[in-house]
Amino acid sequence: MKFFLFRLFITVTLFGSSSLYAQVRLPKIFSDNMVLQRDKDIKIWGWASKGETVSVAFHNQVKKVKADKTGKWVVTLSPESAGGPYDLVVKGKNSITLNNVMMGDVWVCSGQSNMEQPVNGWTTVVNYQQEVANANYPDIRLFTVEKNISTTATDDVKGGKWENCSPAVISPFSAVGYFFGRALYKELKVPIGLINSTWGGTDVETWTSRESIDNSDVFGDEIKSLPVLSTDSLLAVRKKKMIQLMQNVQDNLPDATTVNTWKNESVDDRSWTKMQLPSMWENRQLGPVFDGIVWFRKTINISAADAGKSATLSLGTIDDNDETYVNGVKIGATQGYNMNRKYTIPAGILHQGNNVIAVRVEDGGGGGGLWGEEKDMYVEVSNKKQSLVGDWAFRIAEINAGNMGIGANDYPSLLYNAMINPLVPMSIKGAIWYQGENNANRAFQYRKSFPLMISDWRKQWKQGDFPFYFVQLANFNAANGNSLVGSAWAELREAQAMALALPNTGMAVIIDVGESYDIHPKNKQDVGKRLAALALNKTYGENIVCGGPKYESMAVNGNSVSLKFSNVSNNKWMVKDKYGYIKGFEIAGADKKFYYAQARIEGNAIVVSSDAVKNPVAVRYAWCDDPIDANLFNAEGFPAEPFRTDNWRGVTENSKYRIQ
Repeated sequence: MKFFLFRLFITVTLFGSSSLYAQVRLPKIFSDNMVLQRDKDIKIWGWASKGETVSVAFHNQVKKVKADKTGKWVVTLSPESAGGPYDLVVKGKNSITLNNVMMGDVWVCSGQSNMEQPVNGWTTVVNYQQEVANANYPDIRLFTVEKNISTTATDDVKGGKWENCSPAVISPFSAVGYFFGRALYKELKVPIGLINSTWGGTDVETWTSRESIDNSDVFGDEIKSLPVLSTDSLLAVRKKKMIQLMQNVQDNLPDATTVNTWKNESVDDRSWTKMQLPSMWENRQLGPVFDGIVWFRKTINISAADAGKSATLSLGTIDDNDETYVNGVKIGATQGYNMNRKYTIPAGILHQGNNVIAVRVEDGGGGGGLWGEEKDMYVEVSNKKQSLVGDWAFRIAEINAGNMGIGANDYPSLLYNAMINPLVPMSIKGAIWYQGENNANRAFQYRKSFPLMISDWRKQWKQGDFPFYFVQLANFNAANGNSLVGSAWAELREAQAMALALPNTGMAVIIDVGESYDIHPKNKQDVGKRLAALALNKTYGENIVCGGPKYESMAVNGNSVSLKFSNVSNNKWMVKDKYGYIKGFEIAGADKKFYYAQARIEGNAIVVSSDAVKNPVAVRYAWCDDPIDANLFNAEGFPAEPFRTDNWRGVTENSKYRIQ
């Protein structure tokens, strides 16, 4: 009887195994409603049993191939022109039919949160209700790669499916990707496939293959010699680092009962570590990789005249979520990294003397902390404001609130492995990219690390120098950076512009559409349009202007400097100022001290000067984190590119990529 059962077990096991591996399978990037790249070889690939014959039928083509010893197979069909819908039929011992497949142009849309930002989701774009309602473009097809990381290159994405663009599905899709694709479709009238592969708050290094990192001279030997770790090993390393980080601040993590007392006025926080606020905690003691729950406490003094009165507590923006207490009483809670916190303190809570504000801050990824403007941190009683800027006591309640998971930036190539490598067999038209905020503090190194990533993708895709168009950082008051104190964001924009030395690239300048206090500006329509203008001009050969004035050369004439520009057709400029004043220029002498410059137009040149600089040697334009005064455009409405004529040392030259 035991022998019979054993034979039955073996039979069932083998039959089940055979059935499993006999199933012809396609990667998830293949589904109903997909777009295949027109006018290029069409690669169809997947898995089957070792040696199994697989046939692929598409339009008027049929090809057969045998799976290799690992079960993988690849069929290359001849190029097809734009059109459809067609069926794609794949047969082995089973059969798969994909319906409503179109031939058109496929664009990869990648980067961090400003490319990920949805039309309507965790934030919204301008006129999002109307944009959603009007998003009826069945020949624009959308695919969002499900977020995933891997320490080794994978051959399939974690999830995703192709969908016809409609009001029912557009809301969570990349706004920049959609507006780019919509502009192309309206002009070209061919099917457009958009692959959204994005992850907010990510470094360029995680999007670059390990092969290119190890073979480049961009990174030090300590990066090149890193072992390829398993996910479990990497998780163990992260846990160890998080514990070490916590121990630099406090002895251990408290129990829940202790944490529950931290809102109370009676808690003695004199031994707690102090942090200067406002600031992202990544820029303070907690370092660039900390995620978790932190309590902040601040003691304020209330006069006898104001005791018992209602008041307003303003904390500015907090990343991500907060619960706020005054003297142990909860007065408010908000979810959202970019939401201003302004709470009412009811009458009867404040008393004469010392009062305690306690804020529980939870951050699940990226930046964290009370990071808004100094002017937005105050308590107001009887129309009198008391500033809350300065030292706050803080203590860690939990580290890495996301279950100690591995972050996308914890090791090189994690996102390339899981979210780009599975796509590279697929023929594409090109890529658009919006990233750089996370690399701003290493802007000087970005001069090499960004072109390395572009070249890496082109090498991996094996489609030559396919079009690669990217977005320069918008204006944003990241750290009040300027020519006086230095600006990492200005240096990052400069590094981005340097990538234009690579062939078949283009840069969309958007220093006029950002928001000073929101790193995710809501005007994504202009971003998509400017990327589309680059593609229509450079890829599709349309005779349109696709960029703004670009600095070319300078000539010193006494106490003034004449600056020559390209991309100013017929010497027609636009100055967005009701009085016609050109703003945003600075000028310096040999002492490297910059002063605001007066500027005037002379043909295709801008002449700048300052009474404070008798012998000028350098000029800068829009050289700061938040160049809101920069107002120079060409007649077509494209902003002049930020630039500097000097090569003086910046603030990011010593900052290098390191594993935290």
